[in-house]
Amino acid sequence: MGSTSVLSVIFFAVALLIIFGAVLLLIRYYVPLRSTPSYITVPAFLAIALPASIILLVPIDLASWAQEDDGDLKGIWLPERVILVSWRILYWLTFVLTWAILPLTGEYADSGYREPRKKLLYSLQSNGRYWLIMIGASTLAAVYYFLQNGLEYLSLKGTVMALAYAWGLILAIYLMGHGLVAMPRWLFRTASVSNRLRITQSHAPKVLDRLMDSLDEVDKYELQVQQLQSKRGAVSKTFQEWIDELSDGVSLLESRPTIARATTNVPVTVTERYLADLTRKLKRARHRKMRFVDEWDRLVRSAQNTQAILDSTSTQRLDFPAKDPHDPFFRLRFMTPYTRYILHVHIMPITYYALSALLSIAAVLVIWSSIVKSLSAELSVVGLSVVHKGNSSRMQISLAGQLTAAFWMLYMLASALYAVTEVKIWGNRALVRRGTYPESATWYACQLAKLSVPLAYNFITFLPRVVYRATWFHKFLGRLVVLTPLGAGFQDYFPMLILVPVVMTLFGVYGRVRNVFGFGAAMVDDEDGEAGVNSSWREGRALIDREIQAHGNADAVGLANRINTTPSSSASNARSRPADRYTDDPSALVHAATANSITTSTHTQRTRLERATRQARMAEEEQDAGGFFDDLGSRLRNTFDTMERPRWMMGSSSGAATCRRQQQEGSGLRRWFGGGGNEGRVRL
Repeated sequence: MGSTSVLSVIFFAVALLIIFGAVLLLIRYYVPLRSTPSYITVPAFLAIALPASIILLVPIDLASWAQEDDGDLKGIWLPERVILVSWRILYWLTFVLTWAILPLTGEYADSGYREPRKKLLYSLQSNGRYWLIMIGASTLAAVYYFLQNGLEYLSLKGTVMALAYAWGLILAIYLMGHGLVAMPRWLFRTASVSNRLRITQSHAPKVLDRLMDSLDEVDKYELQVQQLQSKRGAVSKTFQEWIDELSDGVSLLESRPTIARATTNVPVTVTERYLADLTRKLKRARHRKMRFVDEWDRLVRSAQNTQAILDSTSTQRLDFPAKDPHDPFFRLRFMTPYTRYILHVHIMPITYYALSALLSIAAVLVIWSSIVKSLSAELSVVGLSVVHKGNSSRMQISLAGQLTAAFWMLYMLASALYAVTEVKIWGNRALVRRGTYPESATWYACQLAKLSVPLAYNFITFLPRVVYRATWFHKFLGRLVVLTPLGAGFQDYFPMLILVPVVMTLFGVYGRVRNVFGFGAAMVDDEDGEAGVNSSWREGRALIDREIQAHGNADAVGLANRINTTPSSSASNARSRPADRYTDDPSALVHAATANSITTSTHTQRTRLERATRQARMAEEEQDAGGFFDDLGSRLRNTFDTMERPRWMMGSSSGAATCRRQQQEGSGLRRWFGGGGNEGRVRL
């Protein structure tokens, strides 16, 4: 038994090293490690590595309990003390990272100030209102806990852990329900090469519109920086250095005749707060620009390669015209054009269909187990696949059961994380290869850490009650969650609500909400609905063809290489260079600014003009398509929207002006606790 424990400890240590190495490579893929500060990379690394370790620790905890009649243990197990200490370290480190360190470091990097003290103060102010709301909700829950269990330390500890678990489970159930449907459906739709091409082409107009909006936004803030440069002599020396740093990364706007020379909001007196806000907005705008430049470049490349797959059916030879030098799949030297044709035309579609069917069955089993777990543990298919009785009446968990448990946990967590990247309600946050914005990196790491513990404990409740209540995970966390009747009922019956996001995603309820109320567009994933694909793929095909022709012309410059391509560089060189990386170092932006100043903008101007024409044509078509009832509804809506309320209903013009002024300026308390505009970002 002791030798088995030694082997298990060695396996556990080696597995942790493998997990840490994989997490480090994942962070390196999205964040440049050399230029990113350590106060961003270290918390992000811990926030990803610790939740990944849960997938390893939960099966070991389950097997450490399942002892056979002869006293032996099957599978990989650890001593009880090691498991308990591991859960304490893992949980409290994850808790502190989720609720304190990651929010603070994210806002610290996003502050825009130059001094560390100012950055820290801004970070505290930005998170202050969120923390006050959480403390207020915790106070109400603490009163309930104290009334149920008395005024003692265990009640206070249970309040903190149960509330964190409840909020994480609410978010996890919604995201997992969305991902359980969206991920197999994406595999099924993209298995067909022709359907994959149409989906890619249908995304082109929306991506191009967002790219042009991001270019206009960067131009607007860079114009403010140039106007500040003209006032450089009227400010202090500290502000002069600050303005010089901003100007070093600004391209020459005179070379872009399309820039709107409208009046900008440059104040007469330049303050530190204004410079910090401008710096923060400029950093976000550049990140958004690089995000959509990379997305547009990948979309065009994907459309070219998918079209090449379709064209290869006649010749049975496949050569990709647009190769990504960073994609390891294209570096396989042993693949000939014929083997590449066999792989992409015959093997990959079958693999996609098989994975879609497998994940669909797994999703049905997870949903079924979430519904019936509180009714009867014998009906939970997920629990039955992990636990078996063997030759004795005692329930056992073997090595196969541990691997099955790790698979279920990995699938549930992957579904939730897939929904995090697909549901468009997180504001201006995205993961960009080698260029993720620091605040976005900390936010995604925070969500991963927040979802892991609730999903892990929700998984072990699929097992029989006698099994999961004997684990150290339940003794450490679960017993505090079910300490009160409200907590026990929440744990047993709330997972049944997974049917809500499943039904909404499966039957396209988000699209219907968008059509009826007009605010569901942000909640629709990219693959939701065939109507949008059928209506916009022709327009997207024209946009992609024009971009490919622009790259093929030596005298034209496409949008994808607009940032780091000069007129003398060829399209092949532009494709072979890595994407532009985000950095706050002004010296690293000098080359990009010089390239921007001499870039030919004829193609971009034509794109903006055609975009405006396309939007006007779509507006006219929508207006002409309406019948009698549409016209009547529009007239009624316009009547109520423009109708002024009487004075006794707080509808006076002075009151409206006061409200607008309060919204623009903000009260002192709200401004102190981060009440400024956050550009639509959502804090969870």
